[in-house]
Amino acid sequence: EVQLQASGGGLAEAGGSLRLSCGTSGLTFDDYAIGWFRQAPGREREGVSCIGSGYGSIYYSDSVKGRFTVSVDNVANTVYLQMNSLKPEDTAVYYCAADKWDDLCTLADGPYDFWGQGTQVTVSS
Repeated sequence: EVQLQASGGGLAEAGGSLRLSCGTSGLTFDDYAIGWFRQAPGREREGVSCIGSGYGSIYYSDSVKGRFTVSVDNVANTVYLQMNSLKPEDTAVYYCAADKWDDLCTLADGPYDFWGQGTQVTVSS
């Protein structure tokens, strides 16, 4: 059974940093793409970053490019999202999700079959 759990959210000041973790079980990163998404109150869910199965690709949304970095720890079965230079508009609930056999990955949420519970990120100005 594929399971994911996002953690590491919290309160940060503008310009600060947070690192989110996506703990996984029941999958291998060779076979599954992992995406990071966020949803702010009153807004649609937005794709933030993804890493393709077998590390085939990495993408970032324009809103976070140059500030966020995704990485994988195979030993810990965990995907990280390092968030630097945080802005108040980064405030949202962040989710990680998995999509099988997607080496190119996508920031659209439709293809992702497995979702973890979110973690709240709040950035104060």
